[in-house]
Parts: sequence; structure tokens; C-alpha cells
Amino acid sequence: MDDLYRDYILEHYRRPHNFGVLESPDASFEGNNPLCGDRITIMLGIRDGVVAEVAFTGRGCAISQASASLLTDEIRGKRVEEVRQMTPDDLLDLLGIEVSPARLKCALLSLDTVSHALAERRPDGPGEPAAPAAAGGES
Repeated sequence: MDDLYRDYILEHYRRPHNFGVLESPDASFEGNNPLCGDRITIMLGIRDGVVAEVAFTGRGCAISQASASLLTDEIRGKRVEEVRQMTPDDLLDLLGIEVSPARLKCALLSLDTVSHALAERRPDGPGEPAAPAAAGGES
């Protein structure tokens, strides 16, 4: 079964979903892992409180890039509040493999980047709540 998951991760690394650039994102952030050099920029198009469009660019190890591919698939169509509530465990479940402590930052870079993008975004109009203050803990 482990080989199946490894192949799944490698497929997302070789042919990442949602790889590219959004013309006019409502939120964008470039995250990086200085320990290994992974870089990911995530762009979000938000309409009526929903992630309508999502794209990412970047480079790095298979885990960081596959994680971004899987996460962007997962958040498209979700309400911003649902995305804000995603946890590291949610993303690790999407990956479906054991991630060593040394690779944890690689695996979670995309979630951290999405969190920063949402925290720094401009509201998309009436009825869009302001970003709530972070509730203790790390992203």
C-alpha cells in the first residue's frame, strides 16, 4: 500500500494540479522554507466568501509540491471560513503518507502559505467578514 501512496505523491509532483498564475487574485502569498529552499506562491480568487479560483507556483521537493497540488484541489469551492479552519492534520490526511519530522515543514508549507494569504487579503465586498484574529497556536 505504501508504494501506491508514493506513486500518488509523485504523480502530483510531476503533474501538479492548479499550477499556474491567476490574473487578478484577491489573495496571494509567497511562502518558503529556508531550511530546504522550498518556495510556494498561492493565489486565491474569492467570490461571495468562497474560493472560486486557486493556483500556485513554486519549486521544491516532491512533498512540498504534491502538498500544494492536493491542498489547492481540496480548497477550491470551499467557503473561506472552512479553509481557515483546516489543520495540519487535515493536510497530512490528504497526503496519506507518513511524514518524518524532518519533512513536516515541507508538507505543511502550502497550508501555512494559504493561511497567510487569507490573513493578508483584502475583503471582497459587502457581507465578507474581516479575517478573525488567530486563535492561539501555530499555523
